[in-house]
Amino acid sequence: MTMAVSRTALATSLMRALHTRLDPKPLIADPYGEQLVPEPIREAYQDPSILRSSPAYAGVILRTRYTEDALQTAVANGVRQYLILGAGFDSFALRLPAFARDLQIYELDHPVTQELKRQRLEECGLSLPPSVHWLAADLAQEEIPAALARSSFDPALRSFVSWLGVTMYLTRAANLAALRAIAQAVAPGSELVFTYFDLERGIHESERVRALSARVAALGEPFQSGFDPATIRADLDACGWTLREDLTDREVLARLDDADRNSLDPGGFSHVVRAAVDFR
Repeated sequence: MTMAVSRTALATSLMRALHTRLDPKPLIADPYGEQLVPEPIREAYQDPSILRSSPAYAGVILRTRYTEDALQTAVANGVRQYLILGAGFDSFALRLPAFARDLQIYELDHPVTQELKRQRLEECGLSLPPSVHWLAADLAQEEIPAALARSSFDPALRSFVSWLGVTMYLTRAANLAALRAIAQAVAPGSELVFTYFDLERGIHESERVRALSARVAALGEPFQSGFDPATIRADLDACGWTLREDLTDREVLARLDDADRNSLDPGGFSHVVRAAVDFR
């Protein structure tokens, strides 16, 4: 069976663009999100309130800004490689802020999703700089280090890795295997930012989380697992990582915009983690 392009990845792209265009004090500037999404999907979300009212909306905005702030700090400290795992329709390489102009950027995603993204770029007359490297890989069939070995990615150089909005769609075993593989693929001193759901607590305590879970399941992309904030440090340690930060979406909002000028409404069950591979 041919894999379909992720509907949740397409919706995420639209959320970033909607925030940029309509929210009063945007935390990110992403004018490309709508262009990357095919017209039939844009039409399905023509009413902005559909996306704006989603429990995922705040988390998408907050994780993007948090990650890019962390990336900027890493670049200032000498990182020159940026690996975007499950890149989807991420537009960072199009926006390319000044601090990232010397970065080598590697977008790794499933061939089906990546093919549509490249098609949309061509249809919109958009081009990426030569510092962007496409890496199509089905990670159910190929390990991350093996996929990176097919590219110019240098495992001896410190890297920054983002892995956003993915872990909840994988089993716990697959998530732990991925964390181990990423740690093996990058040099000591590298950093990783990823997101997870405190899923068991969220499903039991929040009607919004239950509604979101039902919605993504109906799209054929059900939530499969989360992490427990009480054990995330030990999970990371067992996979070769040292925890630097584990913040709920509410804590990220308080850091980035304590006045909440955009009336974001995070649920408190989505977390963003920053971790590092220590020098051995």
